[in-house]
Amino acid sequence: MFSKIQTCAFMGIKTSLVSVEVMISAGLPKFAIVGLPDKAISEARERITSAFLSMGLALPPKKIIVNLAPADVLKEGSHFDLPIALAILGALDIVPSEEVANYLVMGELSLSGHIKPVNGILPAAIGAKDAGLGIICPAAQAGEALWSGNENSLGANTLSEIVNHFKGSQLIARAVMPSAFDVKHSVDMRDIKGQNQARRALEIAAVGCHHMLMIGPPGVGKSMLASRLPTILPPMNAKEMLELSVINSVAGMKMEEGLCISRPFRAPHHTASQASLTGGGMHAKPGEASLAHNGVLFLDELPEFYTASLDSLRQPLENGEITIARANAHITYPAKFQLVAAMNPCKCGHFGNPNKACASAPLCALKYQNRISGPMYDRIDLVVEVENLNPWELNTIEPSEDSATIRARVIRAREFEMERLRRHFGTDGLLNAGLSGKQIEESANMSPDAHSMLIKAAEKFGLSARGYYKIMRIARTVADMRFSDSLDTPDVSEALMFRRKVG
Repeated sequence: MFSKIQTCAFMGIKTSLVSVEVMISAGLPKFAIVGLPDKAISEARERITSAFLSMGLALPPKKIIVNLAPADVLKEGSHFDLPIALAILGALDIVPSEEVANYLVMGELSLSGHIKPVNGILPAAIGAKDAGLGIICPAAQAGEALWSGNENSLGANTLSEIVNHFKGSQLIARAVMPSAFDVKHSVDMRDIKGQNQARRALEIAAVGCHHMLMIGPPGVGKSMLASRLPTILPPMNAKEMLELSVINSVAGMKMEEGLCISRPFRAPHHTASQASLTGGGMHAKPGEASLAHNGVLFLDELPEFYTASLDSLRQPLENGEITIARANAHITYPAKFQLVAAMNPCKCGHFGNPNKACASAPLCALKYQNRISGPMYDRIDLVVEVENLNPWELNTIEPSEDSATIRARVIRAREFEMERLRRHFGTDGLLNAGLSGKQIEESANMSPDAHSMLIKAAEKFGLSARGYYKIMRIARTVADMRFSDSLDTPDVSEALMFRRKVG
C-alpha cells in the first residue's frame, strides 16, 4: 500500500519539488512523518486524522510512514497537510494515486476538512508548470495560481471535494482569470499646493527611476508628496506584476484578484529593524525593500533609522536585489525599488527659520544630517528642500496638475528614454538611474559646454565618481523630458540644483 504525491519547499521565491511518499504496512498502529519536518508538519497528523473523521473515514490500525524526500532538506510550513492527506488516501485506494500524481499539491487542513490558504501559491504554480504538473490548491487561491500560466489548476474548499472530483461524482469548477484591471489611487497630485520644485523633482524621479530625499520643516507636505509618487509612475507591465506577486505570495500578503496590479508604496516606521527592512527572521521572509519591488520605499525621518538598518539598503540600491545569508543557504530576493526619503533639517525641525531655530544652529543641523553615512547619501540622486507655505499662499494658490496629466507626461518621456537606450545598447527595459558609469558616458551625448560645466562643478563641490555620474544621469533624464537626444548646459544646471546643500 504505497502512494507518492508532489509538493514543494521554498528557498526564497524559488521552489524545489518534494515527494510525499506514504507506505501503509502491517504492524503496531503508528503515524510517523520523517524527512526533516518542522513543528507545523509534525502536527499535521492530528489535523489529518480529524479531517478524515469529518469525512466519515478512520485511519487503519496499521503502520503509516510518511517520507518527505529529499530527506536531507528541511521542510517548513503547513502547506504539507493536503499532500500528505491525499497521499494517504491514494495508498488506501480511495483516490486514484496515478492521477493525483500529475499535480503539485498545497494546502493546510482544518479539523473539519476545509482547506485553508497558504503562502507561496504563485511561485509553486510556476514551479509546477516548469515540471509539467498541474496544481491543487485552496479554492480562495485558485485565481492566483492561474496567473502562473498553469491552466491545469484545481481549487477546492474541502478535502471531500477533491475526493469526489477524482472519483468523478462531482467535478470541481475551474477558476476564471479576470480579463482587465482598473488601478485606482486614493490620493492625487492635485492635493499638493505650491511646492513647484518638489513636484518637479518627483517628476524627474518618476521618469528616470531616481532615488530622492526631501528636507524640510515638519508639516510642509513631505509625506504627502512621497505618497503621490506611485500615482504618476507608469502602470506595471505583466512581467513586473508577476515578479511582485511572487514576492507577496511568499510573504503571505493579500492580493487583489490574486495578482498585484498597482505599484507598492511601503512606509516602515523609523524603529524598523535591519531584518524587517531587508528580510530575514526564522523563515528568511522578504523584507520591506523586497515588498517595495517595482514600487516606492518611503523612509520618513531618515536620520532616526538605525545606522545599520540604513546601510543594509546600500546593496539593493546598487544592484536591485538582497541576499540573505544563512548557514545552510543563501536566499536572494528581488528589491528593485525607488527610495524616497524625508527628514527635518535638524532635530528640532526649524533650522533656517529665524523665528524658531534653536541657539545651536547651524551645528545642530550638521550633526543631525550627518547621522546618515556618506555612502548612503551618495546613493541618493535628488535632494530637494521643501519650503513652508504661509497661510496666504495656501488660500490663493490655484489647484495644481492632477496625477493623470503628469503620469501621461512621464509615460511619454520614459518611452523616449527607453527607445533611445534601446537604440544605443540593443537592450530593453533600461532606465537612466540603472546605467553604469560607462553606460551613461557612452549614451549621454553631452555637448562640450555641458561637459565643461559638469567638470567644473565636480571640482568645485568635490564630487565623488558616483556623485559625478549621478549628476550626469539626472541631467540626461531632464534632457529626455524635453525629448532631446543631446544633453546641454540647462540640463546640467538643473541637475546641480538637486544636490546636497547642507552637511
